[in-house]
Amino acid sequence: MSEELMWIEKYRPKTLDEIVNQKEVVISLKRLVNEKNMPHMLFVGPPGVGKTATALAFVRDLYKDEWRNNVLELNASDERGIDTIREKIKERFAKTLAIGEIPFKVVILDESDAMTNDAQTALRRIMEIYARNIRFILTCNYSNKIIEPIQSRCVVFRFNPLSKDDVINKLKEIAQKEKVKVLPESYEHIYEISGGDLRKAINLLQSASLFGEVTPEIVYKIAGAIKPKEIREILDYIVKGRFLEARERVLKLLYEDGIPGVDVVYHFHREILKLNVPEECKIRLIEVLGDYEYRLMEGSNEEIQLNALLAKMQLVCKSYVK
Repeated sequence: MSEELMWIEKYRPKTLDEIVNQKEVVISLKRLVNEKNMPHMLFVGPPGVGKTATALAFVRDLYKDEWRNNVLELNASDERGIDTIREKIKERFAKTLAIGEIPFKVVILDESDAMTNDAQTALRRIMEIYARNIRFILTCNYSNKIIEPIQSRCVVFRFNPLSKDDVINKLKEIAQKEKVKVLPESYEHIYEISGGDLRKAINLLQSASLFGEVTPEIVYKIAGAIKPKEIREILDYIVKGRFLEARERVLKLLYEDGIPGVDVVYHFHREILKLNVPEECKIRLIEVLGDYEYRLMEGSNEEIQLNALLAKMQLVCKSYVK
């Protein structure tokens, strides 16, 4: 897919009025637009809820036609590091005056929580030096990974996770405009696979549309995801003490479908709460999953760890399910 045809760019909100399900944030930002002023800001929320889109919509509304001349967008997790960010701000951006009636420029710094503490300390210094003529909008998934001196210099805006209706309605809107045929049940599956990440959902819809009519089968094939039904069947084998059958299904996911072991654990976690077993059993199973997810993240052998996980889960179920 060529960049100019990417739907996430084509349908990115252009103004604050187009932002999905962030009412309180939008109201506050509109007030700043009317005042023609702003503090440093920190946008916090899960992936794909519109943090960067909101930042860009805000500067568009603030600067109107001159926004490109007054805004610098950088990715803070860029491997070139804080020195490149410092150079771009200091040498190419801070030395020129803002164009238009707004007396300052804006730097949008995406994925700020990916920066090391040393890089954040350097960033704090940049924010101090250029506070007079530059404002910063930082975006992050986890505010606890942002050092306190930066947080204290920013007004924090927390972004809500998008609801199923928010995501599905946006997908339907795009499908209609792009004249894509989508089986109605496919929207639900796209939402489940994307985990509420609208950016991921739109990319998945566009990829699936290349195969013609968008069906659940195509969606799962494109995403390389596991159908909830498969996970429920494996868990049912475990509850019933049918270890070898559960193992066979898990190894198929691992070797034939190419599903990473940690993803298998993630899907187990999502379905365990729906199991028809006592609450205490669910709690123990979740504890077990946490242990084995850690082992897999540390690089342990996937087949061995998943076999051990299934065995441990079966022993737990045997203690609670008669």
